[in-house]
Amino acid sequence: MELADGSTDIVHPEVRAHINSLVSALGGISADSDGGYQLGDDALEVLRDLKRWIRFYDEKTNRMDVARCIHEANLVEGDLLPILSTWPENATDSKFKSRMALACFELMVPLTWPMARDRERMTVNHHRHMPVLELAQVGYKRAVVNYDGARVLHTAIRVALPSMAIPIGDRTQRDQGIIKLVLFFLRNIAMIEPPPDVKYEGDESQISRSATIDAFSYQDIFLVLLTLASNMGEDFRAEDTSVMEIIYHLVKQVDIEKLFMNEQQLSKAKAGELADMMSKESSMLKAYNRKGPTRHNRFGTMIWVKRDDGKMSSLSGQDALADASTRNQKMDNSKTFRPPRRARKGDKDEKDLGLPTKLNSRAYDQLRSFVEDFLDSGFNPLFQHVRKTIDREAPHVMQYHRRQFFYLVAWFLEAERMRRKARKQSSQNPSEDISSFNLVAGVLNQEMFITLNKALHESLEMKDWHELTAVMRCFTQILLTVQEMSESGNEDNEEIAENVLSRLFYEEATHDAIATIIRTYKDQSFNYLDAATELVHHFLRILEGYSKQNIDMQVRSRKRTRRKKKAAQDAAGIENDNDENDGSDNDAASAERTTKERKFDFHRFATRFTPQSVVDTFVAFTKYYRDLTDSQLKRAHRYFYRVAFKAEASVMLFRVDIIHLFYNMIKGPAALEKSSRVFKEWEELVKQVLRKCFKKLEQRPELLVEMLFSKGSSTAFFLEYGFERQTVTTASKAKPAAELVFKNTEELDRQIAIVVGAMLDKNQANHVAWIKKILGDAESERKAFMAAEEAMASVEPVQDEAEEQPTESGPKAPPIFYVRPDDKDRRNAMFKNSHMRLLMKLVGLQLLDPASEETPESAWIIPSDVSTDVLKDAIHYINQAEFSPPTFEEGVLAEHQLKRRSAPRKKADFDDDEDGEPDDPMFGPLGPTVRRPIDEEDGPKKSPRKRRPRKELTEEERQKKLKERRRKEQDRLMSFRSEELVRPEDDETDSEYDEAFFARERETKAKAAAIRHVAERLLVPRKPTRKRGIAATESASSKGTLPDGSDGESRKRRRISVEKTQPDEDEEMGGVNKNGDEDEDEAPVVTRRPRVRGGFVVDSDDDE
Repeated sequence: MELADGSTDIVHPEVRAHINSLVSALGGISADSDGGYQLGDDALEVLRDLKRWIRFYDEKTNRMDVARCIHEANLVEGDLLPILSTWPENATDSKFKSRMALACFELMVPLTWPMARDRERMTVNHHRHMPVLELAQVGYKRAVVNYDGARVLHTAIRVALPSMAIPIGDRTQRDQGIIKLVLFFLRNIAMIEPPPDVKYEGDESQISRSATIDAFSYQDIFLVLLTLASNMGEDFRAEDTSVMEIIYHLVKQVDIEKLFMNEQQLSKAKAGELADMMSKESSMLKAYNRKGPTRHNRFGTMIWVKRDDGKMSSLSGQDALADASTRNQKMDNSKTFRPPRRARKGDKDEKDLGLPTKLNSRAYDQLRSFVEDFLDSGFNPLFQHVRKTIDREAPHVMQYHRRQFFYLVAWFLEAERMRRKARKQSSQNPSEDISSFNLVAGVLNQEMFITLNKALHESLEMKDWHELTAVMRCFTQILLTVQEMSESGNEDNEEIAENVLSRLFYEEATHDAIATIIRTYKDQSFNYLDAATELVHHFLRILEGYSKQNIDMQVRSRKRTRRKKKAAQDAAGIENDNDENDGSDNDAASAERTTKERKFDFHRFATRFTPQSVVDTFVAFTKYYRDLTDSQLKRAHRYFYRVAFKAEASVMLFRVDIIHLFYNMIKGPAALEKSSRVFKEWEELVKQVLRKCFKKLEQRPELLVEMLFSKGSSTAFFLEYGFERQTVTTASKAKPAAELVFKNTEELDRQIAIVVGAMLDKNQANHVAWIKKILGDAESERKAFMAAEEAMASVEPVQDEAEEQPTESGPKAPPIFYVRPDDKDRRNAMFKNSHMRLLMKLVGLQLLDPASEETPESAWIIPSDVSTDVLKDAIHYINQAEFSPPTFEEGVLAEHQLKRRSAPRKKADFDDDEDGEPDDPMFGPLGPTVRRPIDEEDGPKKSPRKRRPRKELTEEERQKKLKERRRKEQDRLMSFRSEELVRPEDDETDSEYDEAFFARERETKAKAAAIRHVAERLLVPRKPTRKRGIAATESASSKGTLPDGSDGESRKRRRISVEKTQPDEDEEMGGVNKNGDEDEDEAPVVTRRPRVRGGFVVDSDDDE
């Protein structure tokens, strides 16, 4: 705003005037000799008015004018801190001083609250005020931490102590608010840091992490945090996330390895870091000076370079004179197109984590003491309660709290491991009743693993990379902690570690998620890349050892079968809105059915980490080899060794950029230091990889071209083995739609009406019309056939009676009508549409092939026995249903009258309901069954008994009766004696049985000869033209079948007809048909009385 004197004020003058008047009315330095701060008459009301200004002006209107005016009026350093110093530490009964201190903190909390740069809500005022207010907050922190007049942080705790002393059940909302206010103030002081993009002109040592830790230790804040954490869940509940935030901002990015070093070890480590940095600097300078300019060649240079194609190119700069590779590199750089890249968005979460923090020795000692006390008393209560709060999604939980929770769990687990390591090195074995692993057992239970897996999948799905990084760090530290438990030598710890590892590795979904994380890396931060590679390294290493110890390791996999079924139906164009057919209401049961266990194969799982995308991720990580630690370089080395030699997929490393990277790491201008502990390992790996590459080039010359590109699995397989992978694809057989039946028995017209109504409700009128067209075509064809048959019968010539004329037993049947779908969608509907299939069956359509062999290409027919009247009635019923569809009660549709046909009960391979009884018969079949002789006299027939009316059985009685029948069958099978083993002495005991058998055979043959002799006397000479047919019939009978393919049943029917015509010779003819000689050329024929039909003499052979 432009003022009267021409200057510009970014704050409204009235607002500034109000704030300045309130600040001046608050009080000031006394004019007395002591020079203390003198409060105004209404100082408490003034503080409350300032709070109202912040709340109702800045927060409501989304402006920062009041905060800017308060900063320029120097309220915090000039008034609030002196007011807090007027409350002596030994004065505990002054309520007025306590209220004044509380009012001061109610102002300081919003003034130090972290500011978020939300681009959607930011206005011009935010861009004007935020840079100034961020520096103002840094000044507030410097003043609070280094104030000499009073311990300000300790004073804040004194304000909250009366509320903390009240039992949790008696605290009021005001007490809870005071506790939260003080914790927010401590959180704000701990997290305020100089903005990264603004230069801080003050002394950074006064606001550093070391100064903050020193102030927290000196002013007893650590003791308060330990008290709150150890009593979390009992005396404190809603304060869990606030305590966690304070600890997070104190320990984040602190080097844990240095934290547990003594002063001598710390100084030695710092000296080693300095030496490493100086060595790297000298090697960089040497590489630069090797080709860099000197003071004698600073003049401009322009040279011409003749390329291979004869053209000339001009290069400037004296570095082009060095060698041909440098000249080519300069030419390549000049013609390489580099598209413009967008400026990377500022990441709030990445700024929140910050850079690695350096502490002084005093801060290391103070923080180490707090961490050890926290691990001993507060770790389990705090993090167990925070996990429960996150799981139930409490209202006070923010999104970043999950990330902080997993980060802190990982940090303290690593701290516990480092503490154990430091104790072992110092040979300290304190006699503790509680194992150090019990101190962190709160995050090694099943509930924590469920939360961890849930966060892993959700953050991966939502692409929250910072939370996923924290989850991966937590997962890695849990694995390392459990591994140490298994190697501790304590049986209890080893048993617990075995149980924990089995739970961590049991879910196949976790394996899939880890493989997906490392495979889908693109351009995330280095912290994410480091966490992903670390997790994969330790996960594979520990899983490999565990799978070797547990050969029968099982994993649980879940298959999404219902989603696949839905996708298949959508692809086929089939609608499945019927709830009974869909099965959507039984998701839990469906998930239970699709969950199964299978044996784990580590080699098969390890191959999921050999594709080119995973190799590219580790290559991107290895490109930072100049900045990586020895442990990180060892991690990358182990992966490439696993790919090249364990998985035998070395062709994945045969790419130009990867070979170039490996060479530069060993022989390049910026190679690894030879004094490094991992240099020898990398040198040997690169040597072996290059050796395999050259050897493979001799075997596969085409690899020379493939080295320019990434390789898929098929290409890699071909390059490795010299032939393509032989795969056999077995497509699963498509199943037809489920068969529907009617809930209530209805008449045919009613059934057709219900099905047509259901199809009309589903907008399938085109299918109904097509079925009517098919029926109409079939009816027309049948009518034409009948008319043709009548016409042919009327014009047939009358033949002589002496001529033989075969006549049919009835009118000729019409031919089969084949149903042909008009397009592909119709064919799919005939296979997948349950309602359409039901309508087709109701109107007379049938499958030509067996139902068990049905495919989408199976043919449908209208059989010959479906008359034109049936077809006409079906068309009439369909038209009637279309004109007036069936109606039901309100809310009931036609499809509700249908249900899926119940599948026939299948005998299970095993039955867990039975009490360990075997399902299969106790004994197998015992050979041929002993039959009753054919000539054995029948016993006296029993008089039939009258059956009592059977009453309807209930389901329980039916099941009971079924079980009783099964039990009797089992008892009967168990009572058999095995006769499968035949001993040599059985030949002596079976002679009587054999002699009786052969005697019956001789008697039977004699009777057959006598019958044949009688039949030959009655034989009539046959016509020559019929002998071949009769001989063929007899030959077919000798094989057990008739010429038309029928079996013995048709022979029985023919024998019955003979019995009607020749009742006197029934038994004899039966014997002939059954026991006749197969070598007989001609069969005996019985003469019959000629029959007359329609004026013609019918021969007996023609009927047959």
